[in-house]
Amino acid sequence: MEIKNFMDIMNLTSQLKDNTRHSWSPKGKKESVAEHSWRLTVMAYFTKDEFPNVDNDKVIKMCLLHDMGEAFTGDIPSFYKTENDENKEEEILLNWVSTLPEPYNKELFCLYDEMIKQETEEAKVYKALDKLEASISHNEAPISTWIDIEYKLNPVYGYEECQFNPYLKRLQNKIKEIALDKIENEGKI
Repeated sequence: MEIKNFMDIMNLTSQLKDNTRHSWSPKGKKESVAEHSWRLTVMAYFTKDEFPNVDNDKVIKMCLLHDMGEAFTGDIPSFYKTENDENKEEEILLNWVSTLPEPYNKELFCLYDEMIKQETEEAKVYKALDKLEASISHNEAPISTWIDIEYKLNPVYGYEECQFNPYLKRLQNKIKEIALDKIENEGKI
């Protein structure tokens, strides 16, 4: 890859370090999109044995690159994000991918298409883990950072995405249990 192309990509990924999400660290720091993507990738690595028929390298690529569009748009929490927002982010992202040199542009077009269609095991694993990482982060954050909708959303977030796999169902159930305990312990039920 040409140095200029490489540096352009690095400059873009730098935006992910600055763009924050609607999530807080246990010590009260706003989480960045980059931190979320990194942790999601760690989750994919440490759960790989649970998915023996899945190409884990592909899942890791999906986890690393899934929020690249947010370098352009910023993060919009799922409970505020509209279909129009999703379409705009996808359009901007695919525009960017088209500017990449070969073979990266072709590889990423295929990867993003697979992620959007959600037909392969790899895409389903990435999507489920993405939802679960957000729930885990919320469970770790002070409950004072939660907004009203999160008391109902966090315990069930990712439920549908996890139903295709027994391990993910158990993991989502444990995350739900932790969320409900947190809510109850804080007197929010």
